[in-house]
Amino acid sequence: MSRAQKRRLERSDIMAMAEYGKVRKERRAAIALRKRQRRLEVGPFAIFLFECYDTMWMQVHEMLFIERGGDEQVPGELDAYNPLIPQGRELIATLMFEIEDPVSRANALVRLGHAEDTITLDVGGVLVKGEPADHDTERTTEDGKTSSVHFIVFRLSEEAIHRFKAPNTRVVLGFTHPNYGHMAVMPEAVRAELAGDLDEV
Repeated sequence: MSRAQKRRLERSDIMAMAEYGKVRKERRAAIALRKRQRRLEVGPFAIFLFECYDTMWMQVHEMLFIERGGDEQVPGELDAYNPLIPQGRELIATLMFEIEDPVSRANALVRLGHAEDTITLDVGGVLVKGEPADHDTERTTEDGKTSSVHFIVFRLSEEAIHRFKAPNTRVVLGFTHPNYGHMAVMPEAVRAELAGDLDEV
């Protein structure tokens, strides 16, 4: 099984940090290319990065390399990032609201309360509602300000999977939020890349 097909990070998948340091530059460059194929911008500042085994492998290694927590840190990182690896019937994305200016960012986020509950994926006419992947974490504060980072899961029916895997299916990702009613058509190259996350049906 290739790394791209794997669906769980195990302790045995983690490199020693001394060895990782030797290949870190080339691994980071390779994953940057992969992420470009798994990225979709919706509206002026919402960016979806669809996660997979490879992106989570890199994330865990980067956390271990930067924080230097040693073997004791590994279980916590695996627990944190394994849930973001799709299991064949869903797509999982990190959503980032990227606004450079801190004042503009704060003003925008306070207008986007519960935006995480208004995300949809239209797969050739089959509508899939996005859901927060971390249901136990509230991402909108009491004053209505949403977080700049969310983790979103799209659970696809067999029909949605069938359509998603078909070449040139029109896939539209968007929001129904009253203050951010933007959508974007997924490029065919991105659809083809993400189709590999899904099982055959």
